[in-house]
Amino acid sequence: MAQSQPYRYEPTATAGGLQAEHGGLEPGTETGERVTVAGRLMLRRVQGKLAFGTLQDSTGRIQLFARAAETPEFDAFCALSLGDWIGVTGQVMTTKRGELSVAVEAWCLLAETRRQFPDKWHGITDTDTRFRQRYVDLWVSDDEAAALRARSRIISLIRRWLEDRDFVEVETPTFHPIPGGATAKPFVTHHNALDMDLFLRIAPELYLKRLVVGGFERVFEIGRVYRNEGLSPRHNPEFTMLELYQAYADYTDMMSITEELVAHLAQEIRGTTVFEYEGRTLDLSVPWRRASMSDLIEEHAGVRVDLGTPIDELRRICEAHGVHIESGWGPGKLVLELYEKTTESNLWGPVFVTDYPKEVSPLARDHRELPGMVERFEPIVAGRELGNAFTELTDPDEQRARMEAQAAQKAAGDDEAMVVDDDYLRALEYGLPPTGGLGIGIDRLVMLLTGVSTIRDVILFPTLRPEQ
Repeated sequence: MAQSQPYRYEPTATAGGLQAEHGGLEPGTETGERVTVAGRLMLRRVQGKLAFGTLQDSTGRIQLFARAAETPEFDAFCALSLGDWIGVTGQVMTTKRGELSVAVEAWCLLAETRRQFPDKWHGITDTDTRFRQRYVDLWVSDDEAAALRARSRIISLIRRWLEDRDFVEVETPTFHPIPGGATAKPFVTHHNALDMDLFLRIAPELYLKRLVVGGFERVFEIGRVYRNEGLSPRHNPEFTMLELYQAYADYTDMMSITEELVAHLAQEIRGTTVFEYEGRTLDLSVPWRRASMSDLIEEHAGVRVDLGTPIDELRRICEAHGVHIESGWGPGKLVLELYEKTTESNLWGPVFVTDYPKEVSPLARDHRELPGMVERFEPIVAGRELGNAFTELTDPDEQRARMEAQAAQKAAGDDEAMVVDDDYLRALEYGLPPTGGLGIGIDRLVMLLTGVSTIRDVILFPTLRPEQ
């Protein structure tokens, strides 16, 4: 073994490739094929003049079989630490027990680990350490690594699916002079050269709709958004959103896109649209149920409410169900809060929750049949909101009135309310055709398709409290 570690190393094979090519060899077979592999040493045991190790690379694991008579610096090989990066050259063979192996005929240390590496079989038991030291967790937690690799594939499949339907992928600003596109509290930063505050985007919506005005009739973006909110199994301050907009479409078209896309992803990732999630059967096959918010509240809370319910009665019902109430809330906000308290988490679904109050939907178009409501839905799967979609509001005068109402709420102390975006209103004055819009939380979608229950398991480096 050379004393200095090499500047580069050139493997000729991977663990996964060797398993695929030679997995059926009979015990005690020598192939005569010599390969070079590289990775981390994850397990090792020494039996006199023989040593066995497990080499892991990005594709899988392969056994190393070292014999004192044939392995240079055999004692040094036996003294390697778990977690060391090594390169090995040798013949592909199987042991007498039939274990596919690479016989160690030459080896070198590529990088040593100076910290104790966790045992492959026990992993990292402390949850906080797992997320904080993801670079170690990925090596010792196969399920975690698999979920995060699946995330990459899911995003690739989404892109391909949308591109096959003539959607164009774009990138819009992450620094916004005005926070908009969603009701959320933004992060604020400062640009020194322009001496102005900027906001990390809470949604790309208003920029994507500007592009529809500009003639991009089918457009989407997959990117990070930032919301200054708390941490929970479903919330991380920075997360990934898919947003798409389609001209000449409405929210019923967005329902079709949602259910067809998610069913396609389930088939590709899990091999089926019907599977077990958190101990219950989930069926993502098309079509999904459509149900109004009022109907679902009645099903789960046993009470019928809508915008026509007297405000005092609405407040009484909300209080009886433990809903926190603020003085400025109208009937639409009260109905929404009652739904979120009593119903949403109980919807196993999948279900499209439709007919939202205009009061809580400042960017959605008025419902064509139900006064005071808008054409909006949220897809709920396994008790969690997966996204949000509208028939988009296209009238600049109506949009200005709603933004001004939001601005008044912000002035009254609502940190999540929107402000007036004059440039967006100007864009609407040039004409936004009938448009359907959809946003899906990629992280929650990955959670669903990989069978994990916390968002931190599908984000490579989640936001954490400062290390003590």
